[in-house]
Amino acid sequence: MRVVDRPTARVTVEIAAAPETVWALCTDLPRFGEWSPENRGGTWVDGEGPALGARFRGVQEHPGRGRWETECTVTVCDRPNAFEWRLGEADLPGAVWGFELQASATGTSLTEYVQMGPGPSGITEVIAAIPDKEERIIERRLAEYDAGLRAVLAGIKAAAEG
Repeated sequence: MRVVDRPTARVTVEIAAAPETVWALCTDLPRFGEWSPENRGGTWVDGEGPALGARFRGVQEHPGRGRWETECTVTVCDRPNAFEWRLGEADLPGAVWGFELQASATGTSLTEYVQMGPGPSGITEVIAAIPDKEERIIERRLAEYDAGLRAVLAGIKAAAEG
């Protein structure tokens, strides 16, 4: 698998809360720092909350890379059904992240996903340095993404149900 293939991680959880309640948590940028192993929170650059085309800055931290900031653009904002953003250039993102919410018999089925590439990002920098290890790098990063998605969803679930 290569970055050009747009590798994706996706995790779903059932939450005993209404979609509106879950949506509010999915778009509460500062709270991500409470739940994510890498994200330390975010702030809106444009406006005070989620809107199509709005930009926000996120702070990330990873043991292998240190601390850095990202700028993202909201590309889907369909309250309370979907929220998606792109890292870097909207037309050539380094990654696409998002949430899909669906009302269910028990409350809300919440899916979080991340898709690598096709544009430049931290992972493409690592691959450029050791291109013969691209598949292994992507496999490891997808495992980290999976663990991170599970942590974020567990945090949102606890907050929504608590």
